[in-house]
Amino acid sequence: MLVEQFCAGTDLRVVVINYEVVAAAIRRPAEVRGTGRHSLRDLLAKVSRRRSVATGGESRIPVDAETERCLAAAGYGLGDVLPEGEVLQVRRTANLHTGGTIHDVTEELSDTLRDAAVRAATALEIPVVGLDFLVPDVRGDAYVIIEANERPGLANHEPQPTAERFIDLLFPHVAAAVR
Repeated sequence: MLVEQFCAGTDLRVVVINYEVVAAAIRRPAEVRGTGRHSLRDLLAKVSRRRSVATGGESRIPVDAETERCLAAAGYGLGDVLPEGEVLQVRRTANLHTGGTIHDVTEELSDTLRDAAVRAATALEIPVVGLDFLVPDVRGDAYVIIEANERPGLANHEPQPTAERFIDLLFPHVAAAVR
């Protein structure tokens, strides 16, 4: 028997390298902003092109059954025109490869969340890990850890020094000599 619990909150990824928090980012699902003139199909194509260019082809919003389901749940179809200024979430998940966006919050992360991330990485014995949290507030104490990822996509967390810390972990003698 599998028992699951629904937990509301903001999607937070915390990257821990060598058992230290190096980066934290809020991940948001793909969305479009209405112009009052363009169809949702056109808006999706425009945002998708922009995301693809910004991520070197790694992020696009697929126009698939999931996107159509999200549009329908909001009362829209691909041919409909979204009113000017209205923002519509077009996917449920915040995955970068489906058009989600990432926003650095490392400096805002509470000590409680930092400590929880380090304790989780230590308990799992994973020196490089992306921990996915659901949190009501990145400055707060409430959280649920929903996933630990051993390949956290270090390049996604600029301006934080994730790649540098990863290299330091791999070559500790060089890192010590440089400092």
